[in-house]
Amino acid sequence: MRLKYLLLALFIASGLAQTGRAQNQGNEAEPAPEFPLEIPVWESHTPRDVESEIVVNGITGIYESNGLPITALTEYDLTSVQGLDITRALERVPGVAISRNGGPGSFTAVRVRGAEGEQLLVLLDGVRMADPAAPGGGFDFGNMLPGNLSEIELLRSSNSTIWGSDAIGGVLHATTGDSTVDRSFKLEYGSFDQLYATGRLAFGNHWDSHASVYGGFARSNGFSAAAAGNEPDGFRQTEVGGKGKLELTERLRLAGNFRYAEGELEIDGFPAPNFVLADTPETQETRQLSGAVGLEYRSPSLDLDARYSRADTERDLFDPATGTAPAYATNGTSDRIEARGRLTLGDDWSLQAGTERLWTRFSTTFDAAKQTHSTGAYAQLSYDRIWFVVNAGIRIDEHRDFGSEWSFGADGSVDVAPGLRLHASYGEGFKAPSLFQLHSDFGNPVLQPERSRGADVALEYGSRTDRSFITIGAFRRDTENLIGFVSCFGVTTGICAGRPFGTYDNIGRARAQGLEVEARTQATEGIVLGLAYALLDAEDRTRGSATRGNDLARRPRHALTATVDWWPEDSVKFGADLRVVSDSFDDAGNFTPLGGYEVLTLRVSWDATDHVTLFGRVENLWDETYQTAAGYATPGRGAYIGARARF
Repeated sequence: MRLKYLLLALFIASGLAQTGRAQNQGNEAEPAPEFPLEIPVWESHTPRDVESEIVVNGITGIYESNGLPITALTEYDLTSVQGLDITRALERVPGVAISRNGGPGSFTAVRVRGAEGEQLLVLLDGVRMADPAAPGGGFDFGNMLPGNLSEIELLRSSNSTIWGSDAIGGVLHATTGDSTVDRSFKLEYGSFDQLYATGRLAFGNHWDSHASVYGGFARSNGFSAAAAGNEPDGFRQTEVGGKGKLELTERLRLAGNFRYAEGELEIDGFPAPNFVLADTPETQETRQLSGAVGLEYRSPSLDLDARYSRADTERDLFDPATGTAPAYATNGTSDRIEARGRLTLGDDWSLQAGTERLWTRFSTTFDAAKQTHSTGAYAQLSYDRIWFVVNAGIRIDEHRDFGSEWSFGADGSVDVAPGLRLHASYGEGFKAPSLFQLHSDFGNPVLQPERSRGADVALEYGSRTDRSFITIGAFRRDTENLIGFVSCFGVTTGICAGRPFGTYDNIGRARAQGLEVEARTQATEGIVLGLAYALLDAEDRTRGSATRGNDLARRPRHALTATVDWWPEDSVKFGADLRVVSDSFDDAGNFTPLGGYEVLTLRVSWDATDHVTLFGRVENLWDETYQTAAGYATPGRGAYIGARARF
C-alpha cells in the first residue's frame, strides 16, 4: 500500500517538476514547439478541425462556438490509451462514471453527470444503437470496441431538442473509419491471453467519392466475472463494417455505412440454492447489425441530409443445464427515416430544422413481438458573431403510446476577456418508456416518459487547439417520472392487480449537480499534461420514499483522470494514466458500499519506421482490487504489447 501512494505522489510530482523546470529555465530554455507536437500523422493531437460538423449538436460550424459541454476524443486519444477497453478513453471526459459486470465484453454502463446508463443516447455513424429489447432500452458498451473508431463526441447535457427520446444524460456519437489513410493494421497481445487485431482499407478521394472497409477480432480468456469465483469467463468478438460517399453532382452525394458484430461472452449467475453470484457455465451470444443510407446536399447557403437507418440487436442466453437451445432470447430493432437541414440567413443568422420517424420492435422468448412508433420535428435558430454565439430551439414528438412531448433548449457563449470565454446552456430531455417496460409480462401500458431539465455554465481559458486550455464549470439536472420496478410480492391490489411478479411505474425523482474541470497543457518541450475531474452530488429526490436523500447507486462523488505524455525524442513516447474514484453505493438503499480506488496505467510507444509503431502498456500497475458493481470482479495487473502500421 505504501508503494502505491509513493507512485501516486511521484506521478503528480513529475508533472509539477517539469512545469517548474520550464519556468526556471526562462529565456535560456530552447523554445517549446508549437502545439500540437510534431508526432506521427496518425496521432494528430489536434482535438478536431475547428471547421467541422458537431454531430451531437447537429450544427456545422466552429467547434468552440457554442455553449454546450462537448468533449471530442480523437483518433489520437483512442490510439494513445491502447487496448480493447473503450471505457479507458471515455474516462478522459469529466463527469463519466463506469460500471461493468466482469471482464471485457461484459455488460458495461456509462453514466454521465449522474444520469442512468440508459439515459445516454448512443449513435454510431449517425445510427441509434440502443437495444429496444433491453429492459431499460439502453446501449451496452461491452459490445463497442475502440479499434476501428476515429472519433467520439460526448455531449454531457440533456438535448432532446435535437435528438428526441433518450438524450436525458447526453449524447455520445462514435465515428468509424478514416478515409485519409489507405491501409492500417493493428495487433496486440497480453495478459489473460488477450488478442486484439484490427484492419482498415480506404479507397478514393477523401473529399469527393471514397469508401473504406474495416474489420476486427478480439479474444480474451478473461477472469471470473464473480469476485468470489475461480473459473475464467472468456470473451470473443468479430466485427466488420464499411462506409463511403459517392459524388453524384458537384453538390449532391450518396452516403452509406454498415457494421456487423457478433460475440460470445461467458457469464456468471445466481445458481440455486443460495442464489448468490457465483461461477456458472452460462454463455451469451450477441449479434448487432446497423447501417444507414442517404443523400447529402451542400451549397453555400443550404445543407440538407436525408437518410434511412436501421439497428438490430439479437441476444441468446445458453445454459447447459437446460439443453442446447437458448434458455432466453431477445431481439430488438429500430428503423428511422430522418431529414435535417441548415439554412444560412445572411452573415450571422442561420436556421436548422429536421424531422424524423422512428419505429421500434422487440420480442423475447416469453414476450410476443410488440412495436411502437414516434414522429418528431424541431427547429433551432442560431446567431454567430464568433465572439458572441447563441442557439435556441424547440421540438415536438408524437409517440403512439403516450402522446405529445415538447422539448426546449438554448445555449450560448461570449468572449469576456482576451482568451477567456463564458459558455452556458439550458436543455430539456425525455426518455420514452422502453417496449419491455410497456408491453412485456411486467409491462405497464400507461407509463409516461422520464423528463429532465438541466443547466450548466463554464469558463474556458484558451482553446482546445492551443498549447494550453482549462475549463471550469458547474451543472445541475433535475429528473422526474423516473421509471422503476415495483415488486408485487404479497400484493394483489392497485397497480399489482394481475401482475403477481411485479411491474413498472413512474415512481422516481432525482437531482444531479456538481463541478467539472477539464484541462490540458504543454508544460514544457515534449511534455503534455491532461486532467478531467468531476465533483458530483447525485441524490434520490422521490417524495415520500424511504430512499429520499440517498446517493444514487454507482455514482461516485469524486472521479479524476490525470494523464502525462512525454516525448524524450520524436520517435518515442512514454505515457501514464491515473484514474482515482471515490466511494459510492451499489444500491438505492445505500446498504452496499463500493470502495474507492486508484488505478495507474503506464504506456510506451516507439516509431520503429515511418510506417510501423511498436507499443506496450502495464494496466493496474499496483494490482488494485476493486469493484464497480457489487460482487463483480475487475482485472488485476496486466501487461500488453503490440504493433500498428499505416501505409
